[in-house]
Amino acid sequence: MTTDPLLLMGDLDDATSRLLRTAASFDAADLAAASLLPGWTRGHVLAHVARNADGFVNLLTAARTGEPVPQYASAAARTADIEAGAGRPADEQLDDLRRTADRFTEAVETMPAQAWAATVQTRRGPWPAALLVWGRLREIEVHHLDLAAGYGAADWPDSFAHRLLHEVATQHARLPAPPSMVLRLDGGQHELVIGDRGGAPTVAGSAPDLAAWLIGRAGGHALAVTPDGPLPTPPEWI
Repeated sequence: MTTDPLLLMGDLDDATSRLLRTAASFDAADLAAASLLPGWTRGHVLAHVARNADGFVNLLTAARTGEPVPQYASAAARTADIEAGAGRPADEQLDDLRRTADRFTEAVETMPAQAWAATVQTRRGPWPAALLVWGRLREIEVHHLDLAAGYGAADWPDSFAHRLLHEVATQHARLPAPPSMVLRLDGGQHELVIGDRGGAPTVAGSAPDLAAWLIGRAGGHALAVTPDGPLPTPPEWI
């Protein structure tokens, strides 16, 4: 589970290729179909992924130049751009995805080593520039699942699923009063504790199933709870 942005580029390239293959299979009706995100079609999801690439290029530019380049012009502009792009023809959607992904790769390639130590201002607050490649990989993999087009959490590479699981569990554990639970990976004794261990239910499953449940992309039907009872309700994820 490396945090080195350059080492993660191979994983990002592979994830992007998988997403592009799925997007290339869509026609107008496919793009107009509902995604897993409430109120968003698949077209919305793809437009968001493309605009996210633009936003991350802005952040890489800020890290490289030291200038305060915002991720998006504004929250309203971000929303408007996604809405404007959602209904485009399939070939335009695919071309936008390809071009913006290429721009992100080019921006990474132009980053001097020292620029990765910068802190940039994302729309959610400050973030280390060194985590931007991971952030882009996370966007690609999670939103590929959101397309509801046959790509699920079980298709995530193990390294991605494990890293996402650890990241989200750590974020939830830092909340003021998270629901208590112990997450246990199938086939091992490794556990992640959220909240107070005492009396907390143990939720066991594979890394992809646990991660997808924690981020609200799965109902947790593949997970086992000990003692018997309902699954805890995870906090809202980003």
